[in-house]
Amino acid sequence: MKIKNYFFIILLTLFFDSFVVAKNTKILVKIESEIITNFDVQNKIISSLILAKKQINQENINNFKKASLENLIQNRLKKIELKKYNIKKDDEQINLYLNSISSNNVEKMKNIFKDYDLDFKEFTDQIDVEFKWRKFIYQIYKKKINIKPEDVDREISDKLKKQKNIVEYNLSEIEILSNNSGSNLETIALIQDEIKVAGFESAVSKFSISSTSSKSGELGWINSNSLSKEFLKILNKMQKGQVSDPIMKQDKIIFLKLNDKKTSNYTNIDFDKLKNDLLVKKQNELFELYSNSHLSKLRNTNLIQYFK
Repeated sequence: MKIKNYFFIILLTLFFDSFVVAKNTKILVKIESEIITNFDVQNKIISSLILAKKQINQENINNFKKASLENLIQNRLKKIELKKYNIKKDDEQINLYLNSISSNNVEKMKNIFKDYDLDFKEFTDQIDVEFKWRKFIYQIYKKKINIKPEDVDREISDKLKKQKNIVEYNLSEIEILSNNSGSNLETIALIQDEIKVAGFESAVSKFSISSTSSKSGELGWINSNSLSKEFLKILNKMQKGQVSDPIMKQDKIIFLKLNDKKTSNYTNIDFDKLKNDLLVKKQNELFELYSNSHLSKLRNTNLIQYFK
């Protein structure tokens, strides 16, 4: 087993020829006092591939490079900002999350990380930063993010008054990070070619960074009342089995596949589920809006240096 692991690590080193110089650690990005090295990126890529249950090969490594580096830059910016505030580590929340992604077998996940020579502490430190960041954003923007349940009730009631029937969509997604450069066009073209040649599920496996990638991108049935007007406009023009053009959403690019569509009488709708879905959607949208806005400010106030 050890011989096999050593051989695999040698192969990984070859895969990362654009990052690794001999046995030396190479700094790729410096943000104030925080650094990102070639080994940080390697750790991020391989751990992401393992968690997404994707093959560890050159193609997948290349596909995850840009997204992994961008994720680490965001993580370091958040870490710098969080140092100014006294937000305590929530070990219970972290353990619950680790159990959820490891099928309640954290020790097995640790051993997998060890087999691939990955830093498990760095992995959990990043999780800690993300949970603290969520608390931080909710604390400083809570008045803007807080949505009253009665407002959601009113919105649902107003919508149902105008509808005799409710449309529901069965959807799948591909989600990638947008880096606001010309390389977006290249990645979009690669995804569209992959969908044409090998199918949507194959493109999900190779490109999607969403948590749904482990389920072939499946989102399941979604009530039209819990979808944005932008998504509804796109879906209403699509046929079953069709994939949308790329949808630009702040720092992300999304492809939607319409698997199926059905119309239900409003008397058969689970109103509690609809209310909860709409509430969660609105809160997540506001959280993403203020989180991205705050990160944008941090990019402008912290010196980010890239090294070749």
